[in-house]
Amino acid sequence: MNAINEVKMLAAKKGMTLTNLAKYMAEHSDKKYSLDLLSKKLRANTIRYSEMKLIAEALNMELIFIDK
Repeated sequence: MNAINEVKMLAAKKGMTLTNLAKYMAEHSDKKYSLDLLSKKLRANTIRYSEMKLIAEALNMELIFIDK
């Protein structure tokens, strides 16, 4: 699964849209996020770790790495 589908799925489970997610990210950072920018970053896999942490925060989740 690619990043955009994964984030969409997680957001939907939490009752949030990508638009709401972009708005949250803009309100909780010093950057301007829009639905278009967020979607482009997710599709192109150019999203930063700090942005993924912010997404996790918005979804009330933790971003963790686990051993296989």
